[in-house]
Amino acid sequence: MSPRLIPAEAFAGVLCQNIVMSKVNVFEVKARLSEYLDRAARGDRIVIYRHNKPIAELRGVEALPIEPRPIGPLPGRPAFTVPSAFFAPLPDDEVDMWEGMTAAPLTPADAKKAGGRPRSRKRRMSRRKQ
Repeated sequence: MSPRLIPAEAFAGVLCQNIVMSKVNVFEVKARLSEYLDRAARGDRIVIYRHNKPIAELRGVEALPIEPRPIGPLPGRPAFTVPSAFFAPLPDDEVDMWEGMTAAPLTPADAKKAGGRPRSRKRRMSRRKQ
């Protein structure tokens, strides 16, 4: 009986996902951080565990773009125009409210939106037997 041959295309999905991954404890990473950083820069993924539970993954960063970011709207997006009233000075009473000098008067509609008058919370008695 001859062995059955499986085409290489069948393994493509499996082989692409085979990534070197190490599992290490926090104490070990703290003791040898530069070594693990070098391994991450080479492409290894390191999963860091605390009390046998994964808490973080250390891996390399792809190259960051070095060209400056464009200023202004993104291509294809509408431009935002700032109205001239935006630069007008605020009235003194509104400046005082922003700076906390005076409290804004509360209208009945605002009080209703806020939930009416404050309710007192009842204290719960402990259910322990004494």
